[in-house]
Amino acid sequence: MKILVAGSSGFVGGHLVAALAARGDEVIRLVRRAPGVGEAHWDPAAGQLDPKVLEGVDAVVSLGGENIGGGRWTEARKRLLTESRVGPTALLSRVMTSMERPPPVWVSCSGEGIYGHRGDTPLPETEPPGDGFLGELCKAWEAATGQPKGVRVVHARLGLVIGDGGVIEKMKLPFSLGLGGPIGSGEQWIPWVSIHDAARAFIACVDDAALQGPVNLVHPEPVRQHEFARALGVALGRPAFVPTPGFVISTLVGEMGTELILHGKRVVPQVLLDRGFTWQRSLADALLEAVTPR
Repeated sequence: MKILVAGSSGFVGGHLVAALAARGDEVIRLVRRAPGVGEAHWDPAAGQLDPKVLEGVDAVVSLGGENIGGGRWTEARKRLLTESRVGPTALLSRVMTSMERPPPVWVSCSGEGIYGHRGDTPLPETEPPGDGFLGELCKAWEAATGQPKGVRVVHARLGLVIGDGGVIEKMKLPFSLGLGGPIGSGEQWIPWVSIHDAARAFIACVDDAALQGPVNLVHPEPVRQHEFARALGVALGRPAFVPTPGFVISTLVGEMGTELILHGKRVVPQVLLDRGFTWQRSLADALLEAVTPR
């Protein structure tokens, strides 16, 4: 297949491109700089994307956006987080809508944050969006795809991705200092997925014509935060028993810490389960792969 990938330079995008290339697909990376071999230029900030770039493409996968955990959520930061997702998505939608023969498939990334803080409630794709900043951001992100005629649109609601990079890199330091452990109550659910299975799930969304609308890209066995901390400690060979009170997180990073760390969601990948998708990495396997030097 000929697949156009936006956001290919990121952690998830890089692994996805490698997985697509490994199975023989032709991958075109959308880039904002001068394009090289296998690349095409766009400028989302200026609303520029030549429709010819999308001609003859079998599928589009759009990722990217400013790092959600990259800094305290000031009002300016919230605008940047939202605009960096909604703007490029809306541009892709406008271009596809203008085409006589747009790409037949568009897998647009979203996040499990759309469900808000729901405690122990199981959250399959049929559950409505929740509250909070992440809920509003993801709703706007998904709405920006619109419904281009003739395009099967999938909203890939991605969970915490575990691999050799990303958020695990930030978690290594406190554990290496012997400071890892439960955060807040430790009972909050963490919807996670290995980078290996995340790439496979994105590909499944491209290939499976029955997949449309929201699809939760998470492992079917979410874990409590204290269980996750213990598993990461085992993978690193470090203790994981030093608790961090919730008020410390709220004080240090404010709303971002509350939504990303203290609030949990018991997300269920019901759509993928119904389609017979299989996950190849357990939590222990994923964490060990993430922390083992290559």
